[in-house]
Amino acid sequence: MKQQYISVPEPSDSSSAKKIKVVIITTVMLSFISFWRASAIVLSDLASSAYYAVGIAEKAVGPSAPWFILFVMLFAYGIRAVYIESSSMFVRGGVYKVVREALGEKMATFSVSALIFDYLITAPISAVSAGQYLSGLINSLLHTIGSHIVLNENVVSVATALLIQAYFWRKNIIGIEESSEKALRIFQVTSVLAVILFVWSIVTISIRGVHLPPFSIKLSDDSLGWLKHVDWLRTIGAVGVLVGMGHAILAVSGEETLAQVYREIEAPKLKNLKRTGMVIFLFAFVFTGLNALFASMIVPQAELVGVYNENALSGLAMHFVGPQSVLLILQGFVVLTGFLILSGAVNTSLIGANSVLNRVAEDGVLHVWFRKPHERFGTSYRIINTLALLQTLIILASRGDVFLLGEAYAFGVVWSFVMMAFSMIVLRYKDRSVREWRVPPNITIAGVEIPIGLGFVFIVLFALGVVNLLTKPIATQGGIAFTAVLYVVFAISKHMNEKRVAHKAHDLERFNVLAQDKLTAESIGCEFSRRKLVAVRSLNRLQHLKKCLDETDPDSTDVIVMKAKVLTGIGNTQIDNTIDSESEELFSQVIKLAEKEGKTVIPIVVPTNNVAYAIAHTAAQLGAEEVVIGTSDKYPIEFQLQQFALHWGMVEADERHKLLVRSIGPKGELRVEL
Repeated sequence: MKQQYISVPEPSDSSSAKKIKVVIITTVMLSFISFWRASAIVLSDLASSAYYAVGIAEKAVGPSAPWFILFVMLFAYGIRAVYIESSSMFVRGGVYKVVREALGEKMATFSVSALIFDYLITAPISAVSAGQYLSGLINSLLHTIGSHIVLNENVVSVATALLIQAYFWRKNIIGIEESSEKALRIFQVTSVLAVILFVWSIVTISIRGVHLPPFSIKLSDDSLGWLKHVDWLRTIGAVGVLVGMGHAILAVSGEETLAQVYREIEAPKLKNLKRTGMVIFLFAFVFTGLNALFASMIVPQAELVGVYNENALSGLAMHFVGPQSVLLILQGFVVLTGFLILSGAVNTSLIGANSVLNRVAEDGVLHVWFRKPHERFGTSYRIINTLALLQTLIILASRGDVFLLGEAYAFGVVWSFVMMAFSMIVLRYKDRSVREWRVPPNITIAGVEIPIGLGFVFIVLFALGVVNLLTKPIATQGGIAFTAVLYVVFAISKHMNEKRVAHKAHDLERFNVLAQDKLTAESIGCEFSRRKLVAVRSLNRLQHLKKCLDETDPDSTDVIVMKAKVLTGIGNTQIDNTIDSESEELFSQVIKLAEKEGKTVIPIVVPTNNVAYAIAHTAAQLGAEEVVIGTSDKYPIEFQLQQFALHWGMVEADERHKLLVRSIGPKGELRVEL
């Protein structure tokens, strides 16, 4: 590669240009992931509940809690099946997309409000639980060395949670990159821990004997909530089962992630998605379900409810057979692994909530003010700031009480599941197109299909939702209040957006949007054999485009202006024949610059999961002779060009295709010839 630095002169002015269209190219993905990696991404969220679910359920329904967690883990495959069917219909699905298609925008807004409440509680409960495990380990170490110092676990938990929250807030502001590789490594470490706990539990039980927890449903006043004065309900076994499952349902939080990773799963997609669902089921059943049972069998009930109520896996580790020093090392491994998983869940909640809110913002539901990109990093920092602030307030309000957070957590989990299941039933009759897969079993009577499996999942979820409303006052009050507030915010935002669009309509170009399956020079309307590709991302960073336009002869060279639309594994992003308001504003400014220079540009949108790859792929497909990119505050120029060169080698096999890559910024320009 040859490198050369050049100073950047000011561009000259010209005038007049013709109207153009925006072409949306089909998704340009760097790579697709195996079902193992997809499982790891989902389990990085789902497996975190193993660290706190049993303690929360135990406090609510007593010694029988592990049985309810096992029931919920079995039932979870039915919930997972609903998400598998929805994914076979909508590659980029999720609750918002599915509910909107089935029930309309208002119900979709309600569903996404409940889902955001779920995300908002995910970070605090995971971060506080991580603090509980850390403080428990420190107290164990202090006791081992003979110290009489005992740390206040709630204070340590809150302090730890705030630090974790602050760390991932900053990472998301900068623009943290999701990595299936990192998720897979955490999954592998957690799998090692799962095997150790399983084997050691079996050994301990075989030596000390089997002491199964009782399956006697004893409903306390706390577990019945507003129904505690209705005495006859205590005599109905089905009510007790639903109450117990309602307190254990948070053990399956994270299922929404399954619908988001489907887009990135390698072919055959549906087959690998079903494999992913099976891996998740088996791992979660063992790691969450069986460990809950083992903890109840091995840890004395008094200690499980008292000392280890909020860090049950630590209690399990410390009550195995073996030397105390070895058990202390095992507890350290439990805490370290838990810290990775629980901290990852905090990050997942921020990424997920940010993606969902960006999705509804693209539909005009959330005010455009929230979507303003960060001047340095290009992230939707106002959404991230708002989410992080709310999560921080929840952490402080909880005072380190995991049970309190768990009670509130159930609202969003259950009702997002309910709305998803009901919407899929509606779509069975509203959209009769052929599905690749459907939740079994199904029967046909007089030409009408009866979705028995899907119906059963919905009925159980709806019953759990109703029971939770009546037995979880904290979740009901907090969840309904938050959902109502967010719904009002969405309604006001949509109204303001409509007024804003009407007011600013004369300032924006009217684009004819054309979706193309193939990325070729002909499909996007190129006229000349010479082509330059300019990658743009922000209204405030178009000087490289100005420079390129100033230098280009419009009678011999096409200038293609490309915006990479980044898709994430957790996002609810949907690509159709429209462009979002942010892209409209960006391309309007691009056209104004082109008109000022008297040049023609061809705007294209390229959805991708890797920007550098998408730029290289687009340049190769179009036969561009030059690629122009802007500098980044996040990465040095040299690093940008090295990454581009790496991806260029992956996508362009023709060594005769010579390419000049230029990175232009306020301090100058760096050129690389490939």
